[in-house]
Amino acid sequence: MKVFLSLISVCIILFSCKKEVIGKENISNSEAISFKANSSSTDSLYTAVYLPTSTTKQIVKHQYYTLSYNEKFEQAEWVAYELKATYLKNNDFKRPYFIEDPKVTTGSADWRNYKNSGYDKGHLCPAGDMEFSKNAYNDTFYTSNISPQKKEFNSGIWNRLEQKTRYWAEKYNDIYVVTGGIPKDSDKKIGTEKVAVPKYFYKIILAKSGNEHKAIAFLIPNEKSDKSIYDFVVPIETLEKMTGIDFFPNLKNLKSSKAF
Repeated sequence: MKVFLSLISVCIILFSCKKEVIGKENISNSEAISFKANSSSTDSLYTAVYLPTSTTKQIVKHQYYTLSYNEKFEQAEWVAYELKATYLKNNDFKRPYFIEDPKVTTGSADWRNYKNSGYDKGHLCPAGDMEFSKNAYNDTFYTSNISPQKKEFNSGIWNRLEQKTRYWAEKYNDIYVVTGGIPKDSDKKIGTEKVAVPKYFYKIILAKSGNEHKAIAFLIPNEKSDKSIYDFVVPIETLEKMTGIDFFPNLKNLKSSKAF
């Protein structure tokens, strides 16, 4: 009887230790493959299981970023990529022309839709984040990786957020970024292919230490703004409700905050 009671006590103790940790990874080893093409999980903190869900089921993988293309609005609903501190270079690469993405089966929008539209061809995965390699840099000039942005927004607060993202890459050594516009049927359209002009753009930055994660999320109107980027911090849940996307389906209880 004493042995039996001892076994019960041990089982209770073991069970009580299995408390859920906020932001802890819920991933099996068999799923831990890199989300980048031509790469392995051994050189990356962030694997394919970090990818958001896709509402369109058209996921396109480039060497250093992955996107989900939305043919209805002729742009990516999200672009996801890893940004390492070692990627932060200042190479003076010549800017190539934007071209259609050959990997988008429905065909990405022609760059001429933006011509004389009054809107910038706003990068989602910034070319400035990929200056460590000429090929990586050139890969950001697919039209699947751009969205119509007002010039004052693109060169202003959005640029400030991109610079801050690079600061966080240096701070944490390796981060994961998900970004995109939030187009709606009612949005203004440009060009013959009716490329939607999102009223809002979002960016989520995730940092990992061991199995623990922390994140910060932003939702910014496609307008000129002199406000601090921190005025636009929102819960990830807000973005998920607006987009219908589960941004981190394999992370339990991940919360975002200004304390990043």
